[in-house]
Amino acid sequence: MKLCISSKGDSMDSKMDPRFGRAEYFAIADTETMEYEIVKNSAATSGGGAGITSGQFITDKGVEVLITGNVGPNAMDVLKAAKIEIYKGEDISLKENIEKLKGGLLKKISTTVSPHHGMNK
Repeated sequence: MKLCISSKGDSMDSKMDPRFGRAEYFAIADTETMEYEIVKNSAATSGGGAGITSGQFITDKGVEVLITGNVGPNAMDVLKAAKIEIYKGEDISLKENIEKLKGGLLKKISTTVSPHHGMNK
């Protein structure tokens, strides 16, 4: 399964970023092979539309599952349209979040935070 985790840093030992649209990085990983790439989120500093841009980016990467902290309404629309499952990650490393997902220990996210929530961080 191909997944994405919002990240505060550029390694699998980095902590998850609780923001989605304005996360500093995205880690895209294959849970079967554990091959991954970490990319800087170009939408993190954009004036607006970060959730939509980030949602489209991970959709284009073929992501099936997202692990993050919060998702805004615009991003949620993009992710739902792409049938990407969203899970609430924890303030632990990316690797540990993947293990928790594999063990069925992360809860699905189906609600959004208020618009522009991630700009306050």
